Amino acid sequence: MTDIDARRLARLDANRELLARTLRGIEKEGLRVDAGGHLASTPHPAALGSALTHERITTDYSEALLELITGTHDNVAGLIGELEDVHRFVYANLDGELIWNQSMPAALPDEADIPIAWYGTSNTGMLKHVYRRGLAYRYGKTMQCIAGVHYNFSLDDRIWPLLELPGGNDQDRRSAGYIALIRNFTRYSWLLMYLFGAAPALSKDFLRGRSHPLQTLDADTLYLPYATSLRMGDLGYQNKAQSQLKPCYNDLSTFLQRLHAAVTMPWPAYEAIGTHRDGQWVQLNTNILQIENEYYSSIRPKRATGRCERPITALAERGVQYVEVRCLDIDPFQPVGIAAETSRFVDAFLLFCAASDSPFFDEQGFCSRSADNFSRVVNEGRKPGLELARDGKAIALRVWGKELLDRILPYAEVLDAAYGGQAYRQAVAAQAVKLDETDATPSARLLEDLRRTGASFLQYTLEQSRRHAEALRATPLPADKTAAYNAMARDSLQAQAAIEASDTVDFDTYVLRYHQALKAPDAAPT
Repeated sequence: MTDIDARRLARLDANRELLARTLRGIEKEGLRVDAGGHLASTPHPAALGSALTHERITTDYSEALLELITGTHDNVAGLIGELEDVHRFVYANLDGELIWNQSMPAALPDEADIPIAWYGTSNTGMLKHVYRRGLAYRYGKTMQCIAGVHYNFSLDDRIWPLLELPGGNDQDRRSAGYIALIRNFTRYSWLLMYLFGAAPALSKDFLRGRSHPLQTLDADTLYLPYATSLRMGDLGYQNKAQSQLKPCYNDLSTFLQRLHAAVTMPWPAYEAIGTHRDGQWVQLNTNILQIENEYYSSIRPKRATGRCERPITALAERGVQYVEVRCLDIDPFQPVGIAAETSRFVDAFLLFCAASDSPFFDEQGFCSRSADNFSRVVNEGRKPGLELARDGKAIALRVWGKELLDRILPYAEVLDAAYGGQAYRQAVAAQAVKLDETDATPSARLLEDLRRTGASFLQYTLEQSRRHAEALRATPLPADKTAAYNAMARDSLQAQAAIEASDTVDFDTYVLRYHQALKAPDAAPT
């Protein structure tokens, strides 16, 4: 531990009551499927409310891709408890359907028959729908059916002054702190993929006949023998246009400048598509990114926005509010897709990333090397003797991983001091077993289960999803919580109707105003 790290850790320990105010939230995606595991063709259930305005239950790309959202919680028990509650409510209102408990989809219909999410006829709803039409043209509908767990994390604002961060005011220091966290996350996030990657296999139909490097496990299932997460590799979200971004995080201004360039710079392949076909909108513009949310990354700086406010503008004016970790696979062994132990480890990992010294990146090399490490672990993380690159030298994944766990442990201990008990240090200790025994990783466990049972990827995941559904339905929500969720659903439908009734301009004008609301951020410091 460096002197800087030791000094910062001591300050955190001396102010542990602030750590107990750490907030975390989850957005968990999951495809609705029928009893045979095929993508549901039904509309978003009306009993769940409006996908446009419900704060807890919405859809992502496809009409069948549920996104279940918790509020922010200052403790993990409350976080996982709410995630379980919203799953129970959803299951009480799914008529014979299941939530597919895997990141990679299986039995998808033809590309043209995958339904795009519908949010009603308001300008706001149509903007969300047309954006998704654009994603279909740019990446294909199949790719948009991949699911994951997004983990939102923020520290109490009073922590940032303790970490000796640059900035002339509290907002600047907070933003500098989150950007420093993201730099360290970029350095070390390969560890999350090794420990929690749970998508080493997929159904062959997912590839739609494309060439691939995968091996055959059975007539339905393809895999890579040492992979941890095919979702986060070349078979997942890849975008030639986005590769131009190179948004290495040395400061917020540089990141916003590059993101602004991406949402305003035309891209030839998208210009060839155009914005209209047969009189209908098919994408919001022909730029590298239609909107900021199209930028695919394993972590993002975030700021809550108002209606029609652009994320770039919000971040530039009010700074970073929290980070969103986007690389976690759905845990197929957990009914709600993530374990409390995983949440606690991620908390400790992110606190370590925030409080540890985080040197600036050079413009090109370090980001590329970090991306190479991440990709290597995604594709062959359990390969015996696998080595990664650190400071220009090769180091065994197992050795570096254990060193990182040793560095993370003190932050778990200070979180235990803040919350009481030993749950955080136990969460870190549990990961050491995976470094000693690769068979203990979720990706290895999944492949072993497939081999042992002889089930295909589709059969295995369908059976798991059924068991998880039964477990959640066996403990239904109490009456008061059911009533509260029913009220939220009704209120959301009324809110959508009010939005639709309040529109005063046509959609073309609305899109123009939305684009005009984008403000260029201040130039990055030189």
